[in-house]
Amino acid sequence: MPSASTGASTTVGATASVTASVPVVDSRMTPGGPGYRRMSFALFLAGVATFALLYSTQALLPLVSSDFGVTASEASWTVSAATGALALFVLPMSALSERFGRRTVMTASLAVAVGVGILVPFAPSIGALVALRAIQGAALAGLPASATAYLAEEVRPKALITAIGLFVAGNSVGGMSGRVITGWVAQEWGWRVAVGTIGAIAVACAVAFRLLLPAPKHFTPGSLRPRVLARTVREHLANPLLCRLYAIGALFMTVFGGVYTVIGYRLTDAPFSLPQGIIGSVFLVYLVGTVSASTAGALVARLGRRGSLYLAGGTTTAGLILSLADSLMLVLLGLVLITAGFFAGHAVASSSVSHTATQGRAQASALYQSAYYIGSSAGSTLGAVAFHAGGWAGTVTLGLLAVLGVVSITVFGSHAARVQARRKPALAH
Repeated sequence: MPSASTGASTTVGATASVTASVPVVDSRMTPGGPGYRRMSFALFLAGVATFALLYSTQALLPLVSSDFGVTASEASWTVSAATGALALFVLPMSALSERFGRRTVMTASLAVAVGVGILVPFAPSIGALVALRAIQGAALAGLPASATAYLAEEVRPKALITAIGLFVAGNSVGGMSGRVITGWVAQEWGWRVAVGTIGAIAVACAVAFRLLLPAPKHFTPGSLRPRVLARTVREHLANPLLCRLYAIGALFMTVFGGVYTVIGYRLTDAPFSLPQGIIGSVFLVYLVGTVSASTAGALVARLGRRGSLYLAGGTTTAGLILSLADSLMLVLLGLVLITAGFFAGHAVASSSVSHTATQGRAQASALYQSAYYIGSSAGSTLGAVAFHAGGWAGTVTLGLLAVLGVVSITVFGSHAARVQARRKPALAH
């Protein structure tokens, strides 16, 4: 008995020693590793479906205005209602993802959104269309915050910016393809068939997304208690860096939402007088956004977060100024620069949120997405109002003011970082 007891003790001790000496392996995904390509493509398709559905009426606003006999400002609510509802529901949906899982919430959100997308072409009035678009936006709220939280949990930190950049690139492809397809389809068969076509494409994306996305391995269910959620939100809103990032996302999207809501009206009018199909093709410049978003990781590695934001703001400003010309080529070049600057700035800001928040990542991302889509809704509405009041120059002025806000916040952030760096040595003494 004693010898047996001693032997058992020795074995356990040896096992513990071996276990202690084995390094912990990070099982999260990394580029080139198992599941990374499937995950990237699945979330890319989710981004395509989200932006294609969310902005499906944006390129068609002149036709919607004509069909229902409403103004540009009234028609713009078919965009603003969707983005505004998304902004309202993104935080509650992120809480559901903390409890029931990112993949589950994303799948359910896409299912509801594509279902509503099939009903949108049959809207009998502008009021019904706006209501359906609001429901669609609320459903899509489950995608953005859950996707970035999923990536933050399942992808290694060094690959996070690149992974989120690919998701944002899917947004740009969805936004581009949705507008290009609707432009040409609407020219032949009207806006109702065009948005129905987008709904069918979104169904295919949703099915492929669910089949491809790997099951999460690092998700830990959280609480649905309102008090816990409120405390987490308060902590995030008390973080000055996160608040600056939220404001930057909102301001960038104000520019983008305003420009792309109104551009169809501008190109329809003199001196351009372009047909609907050509106007839809203008949105091919979104491909520039795909590139700038997917290279955001390399940009931050070279210039840092603030340097990247300065570059994005400067690029957007140059695009806005160029777009004032009455030359179609200069307007298109301006749109290219606006798109490149916006998607680069958005990818940098959104990935910085995921990197900054160490707890409650879904809520941190949800707050960013809420601010971002509030900016989209404000940009769509205010851009149309500015266009009605002062033409394209009015919309450009709105955009320049928003970019000035981005630059001012970034300058303030740089100053705050220098002050904090000077305080640390003083505290050490």
